[in-house]
Amino acid sequence: MKKKSKKYLQALELIEKGKLYTKEEAIDLVKKISTSKFDGSVEVAVKLNLDTRKSDQQLRGAIVLPNGTGKTKRILVLSKTDQAKVAKESGADFVGDSDMIEKIEKENWLDFDVIIATPEMMPMLGKLGKVLGPRGLMPNPKTGTVTTDVKKAIDDIKKGRIEYRTDSFGNVHSIIGKVSFDTDKLVENLVAFIDVLVKSKPSTVKGQYLKSISVAPTMGPGIKLDLSSFDK
Repeated sequence: MKKKSKKYLQALELIEKGKLYTKEEAIDLVKKISTSKFDGSVEVAVKLNLDTRKSDQQLRGAIVLPNGTGKTKRILVLSKTDQAKVAKESGADFVGDSDMIEKIEKENWLDFDVIIATPEMMPMLGKLGKVLGPRGLMPNPKTGTVTTDVKKAIDDIKKGRIEYRTDSFGNVHSIIGKVSFDTDKLVENLVAFIDVLVKSKPSTVKGQYLKSISVAPTMGPGIKLDLSSFDK
């Protein structure tokens, strides 16, 4: 087992054992316990009461956070239509069609963070499933990355759109901003993220849907939240 650093252990001492924090207290504390020398991200982990063996209980989607993520993403747009021109005008970092697919396939080129594709490109992209899928780079209509409105997709990504999906245990992980963000902006992003998960609750789920929520800096321990602090 990897030994915890002195800074990590000092940060851990600031968290009251067994306490469930309000969202405001947790975000204030997460800013104090970040042990990284750089401006780390604030991450959220949500445990949901889902049976991911059932297809209707596998959540996947995207949300544009109110205050962005503080991260700049390199965007690749694939299109054989007039949307390629729109993509260039809208600030995409890379634009192409089969040439870019070939570059990924033959050169293992992955110098981008997100792919937006118009529908006619998807049959060609299918052969890269084993390369793009495990990295979370395969475009999907559910996350708005397979679309005929490329400008909106690019604008959303630049504003701070994040994707989310459940893992096999019903957990959802995401970034909600940077440690340097004001507390109120991080809280607003956190509330927006939890809201979209609640609204995505499958009708077949019985019992308590939200099981637990915790936040943590990129480098630092996690803080458990009181679920009642999200009640309106």
